[in-house]
Amino acid sequence: MSGRTGNKLPNNLPQLQNLIKRDPQSYVEEFQQQYRHYQSNMQIFRLQPDKPNKELADLSMFLAQVSHCYLQQLSTFPQELRELLMSHHTVLHPDLRMTFCKSLILLRNKDLIDPCGLLELFFELLRCHDKLLRKTLYLHIVADIKNINAKHKNNKVNTTLQNFMYTMLRDSNPLAAKISLDVMVELYKRNIWNDAKTVNVIVTACFSKVTKIVVAGLKFFLGKDEDEKNDSDSESEAEGPTVRDLKVRYATGKKTTKSKKKMDKAMKVLKKHKKKKRVEVFNFSAIHLIHDPQDFSEKLLKQLEDSKERFEVKMMMMEFISRLVGIHELFLFNFYPFIQRFLQPHQREVTKILLCAAQASHQLVPPEVIEPVIMTIANNFVTDRNSGEVMTVGINAIREVAARCPLALNEDLLQDLVQYKMHKDKNVMMSAKGLIQLFRSLNPHMLHKRDRGRPTEASAEAKIKNYGELEAKDYIPGAEVLEVEEIEKDGEKEQDGWESASISDGDDDGEWVDVHHSGDEDTAEVAEILQNMPVEERKVKAAAVSGSRLLTQEDFKKIRLVQLAKEIDNAPGKGQKRTNVDLDEEEDNRGEVLTLRHIEKLHKKPKDDKDTRLATAKAGRSERKDFHKKHQKLNPFASTSNKEKRKTKNFMMMRHSEGVRTKGKRSFRDKQIALRDSLLKKKKLH
Repeated sequence: MSGRTGNKLPNNLPQLQNLIKRDPQSYVEEFQQQYRHYQSNMQIFRLQPDKPNKELADLSMFLAQVSHCYLQQLSTFPQELRELLMSHHTVLHPDLRMTFCKSLILLRNKDLIDPCGLLELFFELLRCHDKLLRKTLYLHIVADIKNINAKHKNNKVNTTLQNFMYTMLRDSNPLAAKISLDVMVELYKRNIWNDAKTVNVIVTACFSKVTKIVVAGLKFFLGKDEDEKNDSDSESEAEGPTVRDLKVRYATGKKTTKSKKKMDKAMKVLKKHKKKKRVEVFNFSAIHLIHDPQDFSEKLLKQLEDSKERFEVKMMMMEFISRLVGIHELFLFNFYPFIQRFLQPHQREVTKILLCAAQASHQLVPPEVIEPVIMTIANNFVTDRNSGEVMTVGINAIREVAARCPLALNEDLLQDLVQYKMHKDKNVMMSAKGLIQLFRSLNPHMLHKRDRGRPTEASAEAKIKNYGELEAKDYIPGAEVLEVEEIEKDGEKEQDGWESASISDGDDDGEWVDVHHSGDEDTAEVAEILQNMPVEERKVKAAAVSGSRLLTQEDFKKIRLVQLAKEIDNAPGKGQKRTNVDLDEEEDNRGEVLTLRHIEKLHKKPKDDKDTRLATAKAGRSERKDFHKKHQKLNPFASTSNKEKRKTKNFMMMRHSEGVRTKGKRSFRDKQIALRDSLLKKKKLH
């Protein structure tokens, strides 16, 4: 009978809990007995709150499970637990503190406690040095706010919590501030808190005195995801280089044995700590929602200039500032001299710095501000003393800067850079030709006549804009192609109907004959019609189409094709035109933010070094037999001959031997003997 005492209701809380949930009214007395037991344990606990108490933990979880069955009796229970944690969370035993938190989470899931008060308590508990507790609270906070806004946005609760999180980001405890920031970032990514207030609260994290909070804020705006397995307590490390970054760094620097060993060592470390990479997503909407980006960028630049952080953190600040300047077209003139100091081929992450220089350029920046940056790139990168990869990166960077600020590149420098179109390195040659192609559409008059190419419609319509000049149009250029295509289609339908009717009447069998028109022929016909159309008539038709209908993505693609065709088709009266137009998706869809591919664009694979070529050769010989013939013994256990032993002996032991003497050092007597032996041998053979 003693073995069955555990099944008695007063001592078996899970069984009693199950029975109460099925029939609460039948077990009121048992519940009251356990509740009195809980109250007595609570009084004992208050005397020594730092001592573990498993019985109190079991009773609190039991009451949380059945709280919805006895709302009147347990009306003060949630508030009592909340006040208990608020007062003693720093001294509580970790297991007991975790149990109390789980009890409150259970009460919140039953909607028996106010969300604002509970979430504020949980944010306070984030200060505890308990990793498991912080992770549990983090998951609950995110899930609870998601459930609150599931059906509709609860602005009252959201405003209260956002104000509280704004104060938490300034908290002296770095753990609580960091997790509060992580909560807001996660809620933004889940499209729960994706308003301007959330973004501008995250902005304040960029000015924190704690490095890992600053890094988390910068990663949010730069779109760099942190590894989920990262320890929240450990120091936040900036995202390391990839294999491609290491190869480019070695290719653009001076090739020495020391740099090669450094790269090999870095590659080994990178492979050892290789982690899964997520797709990079840029938070464009978050950058657009920043209030007063001009003031924010000025403060961030001041912080960057005075910063004593690691180079990786400074690099992230530099990227973020350049992205702010480029997207919002800000005036931050001090940024360009600051970035100009790092434009050296041997500088770490120099390609990213070149990318920042190009990203921070836009048409509203005065040309005299950008011109020193271009000259620095040209003097330090585009010189014959550098490798082809360094020159390619420099010309690509100048091209991207000039594409955003054309007036910053003077004619003399442009013509000097154009001379590299005949360079022996294909990458340098193609980069120079890309610069020529850019200015054929921007300002062909800056090029020599031989470099302008055959005049096209785009170059004929190109207009040199002065600084600050804006050409505003009340229509979509190229939209006239839609009206011309509709007219062509109507004519084709009438012609097809007429041809089908005539064939049906003429043939005895009454068979239909399909009249096929290829897409290239249609494009050629439309392009020819548009080319022969006067400019003023084009504008009228484009304005009519733009104001009379909603354009789809297919319509915009057709318009883009026509605009690209202008860059290929010859100008009127300049010979035959080309009708094949291919869309270059990479060049056409650049978006708001540049990528490293625009700077590191190599048209030819870099030549492998000696070690790589040897490794490739050895890999190809793995399945191939050796060329030399191996002489196998008839008896594998037989001893070696004197001739074979002589091969393994030291040369100094064999130098006086007759078999080692060369022909040039033989005496006259030795030559006579050798000649006699050879003649006797021939005589025997004959």
